[in-house]
This record gives sequence, C-alpha cells and structure tokens, in this order.
Amino acid sequence: MRWRRRDLLAAIVIALIAGIVVVLPPLDRLRGLSIDVLTALHWHAFGQAHDPAASPVVVVALDEETYLTPPFAGTPSIAWTGEIGRVLTAVIAGGAKVVGFDLVFPISLEQSELPVGDETLGTRLQGIDRAFLRALQAAARENKIVLGEVQHREQPIVPSPTQRIVVNGQRNIRALNVFNDSDDVVRRVPLSFAAGDTRPPSMAVELAARALGQAPQFGETRTSLAGYQVPGLVPNTMTLNFAGGAGDVPTYSFADLAACAAANNPEFFRRAFSDKIVLFGTLLDVEDRKVTSKRFATAPENARGARCVYPAKPQAPGPVSNTISGVYVHATAVSNLIRQDALTELNGVSAALVSALFAFVVAGATLAFAPAAATFVYAGAALGLAAIATAVFDRAYVLPVVETTAAGLIALIAATAYRVVIADKDKRFLRRSFALYLAPSLIDKMVAANRQPVLGGETRTITSFFSDIAGFSTLSETLTPGEIVALMNEYLSAMTDIIEAHGGFVDKYVGDAIAAVFGAPLDDPAHATNAVRAALACGRRLAELERTGDKLRSRKLAHRIGLNTGAALIGNIGSRRRFNYTAMGDMVNLASRLEGANKYFGTSIMAAEATVAATGNAFVWRELDLIRVQGRAQPVRIFEPLAAAGEGSPEQLAQAAAYADGLARWQARDFAGAAEYFVRFAHIDPPAALFLARAKALAAHPPGPEWEPVYRLEGK
Repeated sequence: MRWRRRDLLAAIVIALIAGIVVVLPPLDRLRGLSIDVLTALHWHAFGQAHDPAASPVVVVALDEETYLTPPFAGTPSIAWTGEIGRVLTAVIAGGAKVVGFDLVFPISLEQSELPVGDETLGTRLQGIDRAFLRALQAAARENKIVLGEVQHREQPIVPSPTQRIVVNGQRNIRALNVFNDSDDVVRRVPLSFAAGDTRPPSMAVELAARALGQAPQFGETRTSLAGYQVPGLVPNTMTLNFAGGAGDVPTYSFADLAACAAANNPEFFRRAFSDKIVLFGTLLDVEDRKVTSKRFATAPENARGARCVYPAKPQAPGPVSNTISGVYVHATAVSNLIRQDALTELNGVSAALVSALFAFVVAGATLAFAPAAATFVYAGAALGLAAIATAVFDRAYVLPVVETTAAGLIALIAATAYRVVIADKDKRFLRRSFALYLAPSLIDKMVAANRQPVLGGETRTITSFFSDIAGFSTLSETLTPGEIVALMNEYLSAMTDIIEAHGGFVDKYVGDAIAAVFGAPLDDPAHATNAVRAALACGRRLAELERTGDKLRSRKLAHRIGLNTGAALIGNIGSRRRFNYTAMGDMVNLASRLEGANKYFGTSIMAAEATVAATGNAFVWRELDLIRVQGRAQPVRIFEPLAAAGEGSPEQLAQAAAYADGLARWQARDFAGAAEYFVRFAHIDPPAALFLARAKALAAHPPGPEWEPVYRLEGK
C-alpha cells in the first residue's frame, strides 16, 4: 500500500494513544508483569546468573528437615533458642561479616506465666535462652548482628525485651517489611523507614552497609551505598533482580549446623561462612511464603549447601510452587546491593515512548498488509522485542515488554478498525465497481496500488484485443439455443481465464466475440507482450478444448484474434445512469478490423506493427502484408506471431523465411520470383497460397506503374 498522509497520521495517532494507555495507572500491573516475564525468560535463556559459591549471601534455614530431626522434632521453634545461639556463635566465629535474622521471637519461654504444678513454666525454664542471649550480645559487641522486626501500626512484631536489651536496642534491629505491588506481588523492598525524625535503613540495606563498611546515604529521591546509586522507579524502594530457579543462594540446614556445632567442627563453619552475609530464616512449604517477580521462574527449594554431619535427603517430587521463602527476598536484596545489579526500570514517559514506537510499527504493518500478514508481523515483532528485552535484562535493565506488546495489540485492533471504517472504503468501492468486469487478481493489484482509474475517461497507451469464432453463424444453425449457451459459456470462460491470467480485462462480450484491454485500468508496462502471450495461449486452449472439452469436443472451431497497440480513450463511458468501463479510439477500431482481416489471410492471430514494436524480441514474427482496412486511408503493416522467442520449430522458421523472401520479391514487383518462394508452402500455409495466386495473376498481367504493394480489404 502506498502511504497516504491521512494513513500516516492515523498510524501516529493510534500509536501514541496505545503507548499512553498501557502506562496509565489502571494498567499498572502490566509493568510488574514485564519484570516477571523477563525474569523467567532470562532464566530459560541464560540459566544460572552467578556461581552460587561466589554468592555474598548465605542462608541458614529452619527447614522441613530440621523439624523432623531430633532434638527439634516435636518441639516448637521458640524452644530452639539455645541451639540457635550455639550455631550463631559458630557462624560468627567462622568469619561471617554480619548476621541478620528473618526470624522474630517476640516472646520468651522464660517469661511464660503458664502454671506448671506449683510454679510457672517460665520459672521452670529459666536459662533456656541464655546461650542465645549471650550469642546475641557477643555478636552485637562486634557489630555483626541485626535482628528483624515487622512494622505494623497497630501491633508491630518485635523481638522479646531481653533480646532487644542485649543487642543494644534499635541500633541492631531493622524492619523486615517488603513492598507489595498493586497485584500483591513482591518485586521491591523498601530502602528505609520513617521513625520519628530518623530514617533507619531496612534489613537488607543495613546488612549490605555493614558488610561494605559504609553507611547508606539517603537523599530525597535516591539512596546511595558505597558509591552505588540504587535505582528505583517507586520512591524509596529497590526493584529486586531475582535469579531464576533455585540454589543461587547457598542454603544450609539448621539441623546439620546444630549437629556440626555440637561436634565442634570450626573448620566447616570457616569454609561455609567466612566473609559471608548470613541470614537466618525459615524454609518451609507453608510458612512465610512470598509471591515475587520470580513466580514464573521458581524451582524446588531445599538446603543445597554443603553438609557437615547429616547427609542430604532426597527431595520428593511434587508440583513447583509459584512462591519462595521470604528469607530469599532479603537475601536477593542484599546480593543486589553488594553486586550493584538491582533492576533499573523505565519511567512512565520512556515506557510510553517505547510502546508507542512498537505500536507505530504494528499499526503501519496493519495499514500496509493484509490482516493475516499484519498479525504475523505483530507476532514476529513481539518475539523480537522479547529477545531484545531478555538480552537487555541480562544487564539489569527492564524494558516494558508486556506493556509494549499490549500496545501493539491495541494498535493492531485499532488500525484494523480504521481500515474497515475509513481507509479501505475506497478499496471496497473499487472492488464493488470492478468486480463484474475485472479479474480478481487485477482488482487486488489495483487495490494494492491504491489507484483508481480517472472516472470519465483518460488517454492511455494500451493494447486492444479482439477475438471472434470463425463461422459461428453457420455453426449456430445446427444447435439448439440451450446447446449454444452451453458451448459459449465453456468457450468464453476458458478464454476469459487466459486473458485475465495475463493481466487483461474483458471489456465486453458481443455474441461469440470478446473485446479485451491490456494495460488498463491498472498500468502494465508489458501490456503488448502479455496480450500476444494471451492470444497464443487462447489458440492452444481452443485446440485442447476441441480434444477434451465437454461442449467443444470434435466441433473443429477456429477463432480469429486482432491486436493493436496505441493511445486510446479509456474510462467509464455511458449515460449518467448506466455506464461501462471501456476503450475507444482509432487504435481500437483497427484491432477490430485486424480480427476480421484474419479471414482473408487464413490466419488466427494478426497484430499491427505497433504491437510488434512494443514487444521487442519476445516473439518470433512474420510480416504478412501491407493492407488498407476499411475506414482508414493509411496502410497498416500486419504481422503474425508464430511462437515465443526461442520456441519456434524448425518448420515454422523455414516457412517464415521462405515467406519473407517471397514477400520481398512481391514488393519489388518480381512476381514470378515471389511465386517460386510462396509455392514451397502454399499447400499447408494459407497466406502463402493467397500470395501465390496473386503473384501468378500479376505475373501473367503485370500492373501499371501506379501499382503499390498494398492490399485493400473490401469488408470488415
């Protein structure tokens, strides 16, 4: 389709609207979905992003195995504090940089007032937390412990009072709250929290800052840590860059570590935790599960870290959940801060521009191509966009792949509607106007060219085609009306198919005659060549129908075709109420006369010199004669096409050469010499037989000096 200014403007408007719509607040979920999709695509395309052994963060997990292993089996986790304290001490002694707790013990069994006999449970269990509290206190002195709390306006969840005391209060306590998007998916973590006049960092920022030995800098819009400007589209948050699958964060089973600490194996703790940031948390199927941007890229979680005492237990096969343990949210946040690879998202304006550009491509394809092709372009462009976005995501940049794809879909639908209602209105008019007298293929080309013929008439160079069945009147006398109709339908259908297949259109049928035009209404630079090819093909098809046709078999029909090329008036000609798309002019009349002239020469196809010149070297021709048709004073040189170039048989070529020599002698007034050449093929060639008779007559009675080699036709 050739672009019109109106269509270009429509594509731009559609693209801009689509780009703006997909970034509006009601569709904000699309932005988060882009992160989710790209996280999954990146995992499938690139696999594990980092070597787990190089992870700056490790997890100590209170996992399913721990709950099934003595002495923890059958005992609530609040009673494990002694063992947790011993493992904490061993981890810090092993060289951990800092330890954070994604566990909150808001109460202590030592404060329990539940009566047990004459005493309370707390009295009976005095000292149960002693090892834990000592470990916390020792870690706090080294600035290596951060306890977690969950902020809540009505009822915050905080560590027990004794824990708060031994870690020096809020100095070593940080919030574990995460940020849920509007679809309740965790894709971000807060960087800090408001606490009166202070702005304490979140758990992840605190752990990373202590590991790096630098305090975070909180600005009005950005947070920096060790020179790293933390990106974040939502103020005071960081967009998490999750790795797909599982095992990217080395995870150790608490049960195994507790047994390792009891076995006094400090070397194992040095290998596992030296220079690491350690997070204690739960790894259970039903507790503290988060739906995150990793939801399409999860895998079975388990304690994959090296073992000290207990062998790893095989994992039972089962469905993979779309959630992950909450401890991995904080572990990922800390890792992103250390590696400086948190995700960078485009703002709303940039996302709208990217989406609009993609939508413009789709809208343009929809206006330029057929619906199926436009849909294919859209699908291909969407796949290309996904591939580019996945590659860019490897550099921690998020392209709005879902929003952009949605904008493309909107553009596809809107542009299709625009075509149906507005852009294709003219095309539908063309199809309705020409459907009954133009070939479907020709209408398709005209519609694709977006060009209507000038209504009322225009002068154009065309090739006119006239054909007629020889002796049809005599034949029709032997047939019933029904037989005539059936015969003509078979003949005209076959000839029309050939004409239209070669780019012509049938102007009209007049009885058994066909009037056709090549080169209009659609421009065709090769109209003369196509017309001659159609004429030759019509001859071959008629011979075939005489052998195999249903109605024409054994009828021995012959037809005559006249061709001429030149300027003609062509357009919608007629009255105001009824008109016909037709060609008019002297060159059209000449083509009609040449069709009739075939009967004088015994030929099937006759073309004027202008048609021969327009076809170049495409065919093998023989010059028949110089004639003067009725109604024209100027003589016309006429030719017969024998075959396409390179396809003439030796017999045809020899016959044409002899005819040409005879015609040359004829025109030179050597009638006896001409007869010697014409006689060679007169028995099989009607034009040669005609000239032989003429040559003999003039040889016997030579003409006067006023004679000219022009044959005058007395009839049409």
